[in-house]
Amino acid sequence: MPDTSGFGAPPPGPPAATGDGGESGRGPRGLIDRRELVAALERAAGKQVTLVSAPAGSGKTSLLRAWAARTGTDRRIAVLSVRPGQSEAQLFWPALLDAVRAASGTGSEPQALAPGVSPGALVDKVRSELATSRGPFFLVIDDVHELTSVEAIEQLADLLTSLPSGVHAIVATRRDLPLRLHKLRLAGELSEIRAARLRFTEEETRELLTASGIALPDRLADTLHQRAEGWAAGLRLAVLSLAGHPDPERFIVQFSGSERTVAEYLMAEMLERQPDEVQRLLLRTSLLDRVNGELADLLTGTTGSERVLLDLEDANAFVVSLDPGRTWFRYHRLFGDLLRLELRRTAPEHVADLHRMAGHWFAEHAHAADAVRHLQAAGEWSEAARLLADHAVSLTLDGQAGTVVALLRSFPSGAGAEFPELALVYAVADLDQGHLEEAGAHLEIARSYAAAAPPERRSLLRTAVASLDLLLARLRGHFDAVFEQTEALPSPAVGRSHAEVALADDLRALALLNLGVTEGWSLRLADSERHLQEGAALARDIARPYLEVACLAHLGFASGLRSFALVRQRCEEALALAVRYGWEAEPVIAPAQVTLAAALICTGGFDRGKEWLDRARSATMSEGEPGVRLLVRLVSAMLPAARGQYDRALAELEAAEQVQAHMVGRHGLTPQVTGWTVAMQARLGLLDRARTALASLDDRESAVGEIRNAAAVVRLAERDPAGARGELRTVLDGTAPVTSRLTSVEAHLLEALAFHHLGDSRAAYTAIERALDLAEADRLVLPFAMTGAWELLEELPPAKTSHATLVSDILDAVHGSAPARTGRSRPPLFEELSPSELRVLRYLPTNLTRPEIAGELSVSLNTVSTHIRRIYAKLGAGDRSSAVRMARELGLLSSGRQ
Repeated sequence: MPDTSGFGAPPPGPPAATGDGGESGRGPRGLIDRRELVAALERAAGKQVTLVSAPAGSGKTSLLRAWAARTGTDRRIAVLSVRPGQSEAQLFWPALLDAVRAASGTGSEPQALAPGVSPGALVDKVRSELATSRGPFFLVIDDVHELTSVEAIEQLADLLTSLPSGVHAIVATRRDLPLRLHKLRLAGELSEIRAARLRFTEEETRELLTASGIALPDRLADTLHQRAEGWAAGLRLAVLSLAGHPDPERFIVQFSGSERTVAEYLMAEMLERQPDEVQRLLLRTSLLDRVNGELADLLTGTTGSERVLLDLEDANAFVVSLDPGRTWFRYHRLFGDLLRLELRRTAPEHVADLHRMAGHWFAEHAHAADAVRHLQAAGEWSEAARLLADHAVSLTLDGQAGTVVALLRSFPSGAGAEFPELALVYAVADLDQGHLEEAGAHLEIARSYAAAAPPERRSLLRTAVASLDLLLARLRGHFDAVFEQTEALPSPAVGRSHAEVALADDLRALALLNLGVTEGWSLRLADSERHLQEGAALARDIARPYLEVACLAHLGFASGLRSFALVRQRCEEALALAVRYGWEAEPVIAPAQVTLAAALICTGGFDRGKEWLDRARSATMSEGEPGVRLLVRLVSAMLPAARGQYDRALAELEAAEQVQAHMVGRHGLTPQVTGWTVAMQARLGLLDRARTALASLDDRESAVGEIRNAAAVVRLAERDPAGARGELRTVLDGTAPVTSRLTSVEAHLLEALAFHHLGDSRAAYTAIERALDLAEADRLVLPFAMTGAWELLEELPPAKTSHATLVSDILDAVHGSAPARTGRSRPPLFEELSPSELRVLRYLPTNLTRPEIAGELSVSLNTVSTHIRRIYAKLGAGDRSSAVRMARELGLLSSGRQ
């Protein structure tokens, strides 16, 4: 009698992958309720046909059982689980007919196939029985993969595509059969639940452990989930073994496809079911992390492997394609473990040869890391060392520095002495990890080895050493050495072999990065911008995205002399590219993150700036390039300084000074660090320290604008406003060099404060207006907040300034009401405002009348009236207040607009 009562009882043994605990959502001990998955099947079952296709042990039957247990009494369900002996049409259709009759109540005993009755006639009987059913009727066929008869499959396809109204079919299988359901898919009448949907989530894995009475920390539960890749049977078998295990952590760390219960299951359900030639392919390619048809042909000594791999994936045989074109494949982790165990058991003498062949194939096809890994596994240490030395730089430029370190660690102890070419690889690893002294020592060994290397490798090794020398100089902050050594690098034309030409391109792109970054830290920003753009373009041409991201990450800083709008644009472009490759949390993108943070903070976007600053800080921590770390510390001081938290700002600035102390050269931002450090000391009343710091500077250092501003802050703290004005003279007349427009704005604000203390309000307002003039282009907020000059803005009558909107934004930022942000959803603008209309628009929030606005702009009243009419029309506003409101929503009257 076919089972129509909910697929029978759950199997004995380990906890079920899917519980059928009833409507309450709570099942008996050892079962978990995959409510969301059951709900997904319930939604899918509303279509004409639902296909559940996944490998053995994925929980298909358990899912169907749980769904059936929750089905209301108004539904009838006919269930047939196809047994291995029912593969022929003559056996399948009578069993299905009996299941339908039992569910319909029209039959209770199995009927034998009458003599002379064809399977086709039984198909018609099944369809007729289904047509006479009343109310929703579900036809559930499990283990359809056992149906091997072509005739039966074709007949089942005909039935599924022509089910009577009100009948829904659910078909579960380990592999897809040629059921020709494409028309149903196009018509929206086919639902599919596949392996990915059936996999356990991390949360469900924890629930399964808890339901089984196994208490594990989340990290161990997550490790188990990862090793099993969410495979239900694998998790159930692991739970079975974990019960009462004396060392659960060790079991989970070692849990693999070679674990006895898992191995037995996979052998019985997967490997032994495959033909001999397929088993041979699986075993001989199991030592690969990924395989394609050509490589499989090589290792098996046959042809047609790609077709076999495609068929295995289609059959849900624990083979997964890795690319859209389905050319590369991998095996499920546990299945791969079993295959490797079986290979070592049945053919241990072939393992080394297979690794050797794979290593040579990967080397010939420019997969250096895979090639080195397999040569190491084959015991070909010398060849592996040479190959890794030749490709360590290129791998690092591909963002695979961690891979280089891992490969290096796989060599036997003492390999550095036995294989001197590895010194170059050690230097690469040291540079990536910030071990600069060790890198320098290894580069000396590599230099000596390159001088004595065979002629065919000498040029390549020397070029690699020269490039790493350049990187070491940059990371040490030895900027002069970078400029000197860049000229010594050979051009791409010196490469004789393909490898040398390719490496020369890599090293030229790296040299452009190093040169551009060094020029940026030296504030030679125009040169930096040019070389970084050249480096990014070359990296793009030679398909080195990691190097391209590195160049673009610094390009925002190099654009600082042009506009903050361009800075932000270039930072956002670099960040978008980093996200595309999954490098958004890597140190390579930190320069863009901290530069974007600086641009946002400078323009009053304190909260958003802090978000990006936090990301940059976590990416750099105490490691990484000192130039970037100094910038991170400097920007970290901006935020507390803007909020009047001068003690916190001072701590960050002193940390920046410590970074500078470990650099051989002088960072271009050092005057800013020193100047703000002195200013913070003065504002905190630490005047003796501030005076001592100023006195320690030589004449050249003291002459820069940042130091003159700091000296003025000290004078103001000493209640000497006249002296403060004297300190600012060279900054205000433009003769003192400055690092940025921030310094010039700050100087005018300090002069305004000096005039204020002298009681000259008119002169103070004039100085404020000059500062606003300079700040307007980039909508700068930070200098007003840092100096405290924002308090003067509160007393500034709107009629006294042509920058009323900027003043409003500054006060909003200081008082904690952040200005509007670009990037938020905005209403549409009917037509862009002209520059003249924008100038008039900025007066609309003020109390100035139209004649007064005309006077401020030195234009006629008629011109102002015309501009206002056009502003109203373009903004879709009916009056002045609504125009101001709409302009603020659009960001036209916001510090967010660049």
